[in-house]
Amino acid sequence: MENNKLISKTKMSELVGWSESNGRRWVKHFKDYIPSEVNRNKVMYTMESLRIMKFLKKINEAGLTTSEIKLLLNKEGMPKNEQEEQRIIEKHKIDRAYKDYDENVKGTIPSVGEMMIPYLELIKDGEPYSASEITEKLVDFFKLTEIQRLMKYENNSDIIFLSKVRSVRYSLKKENYIEEVNKLTYQITSDGLELLNESKGEIDEEVGELEKVVDPLTIVKENLDELKNELADNLLKQLRSVHWMKFEDIVVELLTVMGYGDGEVTQRTNDEGLDGVIKEDKLGLDNIYVQAKSYAANNSVGRDVVQSFSGALDGKGARKGVFITTSYFTQNARKYAERLDAKKIILIDGIELSKLMINHSVGVDINHTFVVKAIDYDYFKDE
Repeated sequence: MENNKLISKTKMSELVGWSESNGRRWVKHFKDYIPSEVNRNKVMYTMESLRIMKFLKKINEAGLTTSEIKLLLNKEGMPKNEQEEQRIIEKHKIDRAYKDYDENVKGTIPSVGEMMIPYLELIKDGEPYSASEITEKLVDFFKLTEIQRLMKYENNSDIIFLSKVRSVRYSLKKENYIEEVNKLTYQITSDGLELLNESKGEIDEEVGELEKVVDPLTIVKENLDELKNELADNLLKQLRSVHWMKFEDIVVELLTVMGYGDGEVTQRTNDEGLDGVIKEDKLGLDNIYVQAKSYAANNSVGRDVVQSFSGALDGKGARKGVFITTSYFTQNARKYAERLDAKKIILIDGIELSKLMINHSVGVDINHTFVVKAIDYDYFKDE
């Protein structure tokens, strides 16, 4: 196919492997990234448009939702070629693969105290370095693996290594061993150079003192995380106490707010094992079917229940389903869902459900808002 050939939205969707309605939906979501041309009063698309659409399909199949893809593109931009596409997809896979907490891995990540002096040594030439450049230097210095670099804490989404680097940076800055010369750009001070020339005993003693310095923002974040976890627990208790009809309404509303399309609860009786449907396009050509079960905390959802839901999807000729419960899924249930080839079933347990509701402001109100301000370095630059 010639590089300058124009194709219709329908043809582009076909070449990507999507239905026309699904292709239209993705073009609508990412129109700012997909180039188009008007030809004979018709909107047409280029080979670059096709490449971008194929990338969106790949990253979606790797596990990202449309909202997650938008956040990723806002941060990194649209990849310019297949090499950049592969890098982004692999990075995403690594992030997903190592998001689970592992105590053994955590124990191999250097401590705040162990990073203090290397941090200064790596910038002792007196040149300014960005925070990301120093972080990369530390990664190389300690020869960290991708797992060590990306492991997250058990109870929150913070990356352990980066969290420790931030603590090191805060302590060194507060004690005037480094200074922030521009936004997130740091330089060693004369005090920092003097510390490197001290005896080992003096250095060890000072590092011990530096380890006691705590960033107030860390304390605030820990308290906010605790408040969020407490809210999630209380919200889950509330969900377990609502009428099952109300619970179905809540689940459909949540998925709609999350951007998966227009949703509605199915008929309350004779629903063939399906509680709701999310229409991904206005004609309902591509639907996501929903099962919502409000159970007590100790009432698990087993493989047989998920398998029954899968059969209900078959009855509709559907390929996408979401099973949401206020309890939890057994390991066999999760393995069954993961091994399905012809369809995709997402399982959301009570803990994840409550967190999704908080993140998308469903069933919760804002109580307090805190604003933390920082220096605007651009303001102080000469015109």
